Amino acid sequence: MLFLGGLGRSGTTLVERLLGELPGVRALGEVVHLWQRDIVDDERCGCGERFSACSFWAAVGDRAFGGWANVDVERVHALQAAVERTRHIPRLAGGRPPADVARYAEFYTRVYDAAAAVSGCEVLVDSSKHSALAHCLRWASDLDLRVVHVVRDARGVAYSWTKTVARPEADNADEMTRYTPGHSALLWTAHNAAFGLLARRGVPVQRLRYEQFLAEPRQALTELAAFAGLRVTEPDLAFLGDGHADLTPGHSAAGNPMRFTVGRIRLRRDDAWVSALPPRQRALVGTVCAPMLRAYGYPLTQRTTQEA
Repeated sequence: MLFLGGLGRSGTTLVERLLGELPGVRALGEVVHLWQRDIVDDERCGCGERFSACSFWAAVGDRAFGGWANVDVERVHALQAAVERTRHIPRLAGGRPPADVARYAEFYTRVYDAAAAVSGCEVLVDSSKHSALAHCLRWASDLDLRVVHVVRDARGVAYSWTKTVARPEADNADEMTRYTPGHSALLWTAHNAAFGLLARRGVPVQRLRYEQFLAEPRQALTELAAFAGLRVTEPDLAFLGDGHADLTPGHSAAGNPMRFTVGRIRLRRDDAWVSALPPRQRALVGTVCAPMLRAYGYPLTQRTTQEA
């Protein structure tokens, strides 16, 4: 199972969508939100149907729990609040954690096992991103956990978090969370450091830079498939063109609105932050994130055309 990790707005939804076009791969979206947004709120699946009306997820629920109505969502939320917190990562990364961690992880493994059986796919993709969830899943029994750590320039991530983005699946004019650049810089550092710690605990982790992924999507997808244990051939990548990709409908349970996009999309870097993020905020984020930006190979200074 591939777990896409990193801070939100780092390009994980795009990576998930392109991975989902490969034969033998089923992208599930952000399973971490399935319990509330789908089971309780009945928001829309990536296929466009309400979660309760989606035949794929109905079959998964039947196989995993005898129906989604049998899931004790309050219990899932209580376990999540008790164990899946960034502040708990040092404990999760240490010796064997409390039994509640395994109980929480079991809800996910039951979904994964059922999704694999229903889809017939060898590889599942969970784009939940949460570093604490990845550390919990490390303790799941019989789960072949492989993590793709998706990294994007912290300044681009910070700018993206300032933008207003609607959530069309909610049907109530709801919007995605927004953060100030300073707040997102702290989150970027904490979550990316947590995935580095996960790798040091023996979990297979492959880092993927968003910018590099867009520059060479064929090579990146081939390498990710190999990391997942799949071999792809040139015909398997036929959905990729010169600077574009052709997407088919999927069954992403939750995530960025891009999961609803079907048809041809352009594959291009979103570097609007270089000119749109005010210099003072760019400097703040760059200073806070400097050690890890340097470690990931990003330049610490980025001058706009006006500043050049």
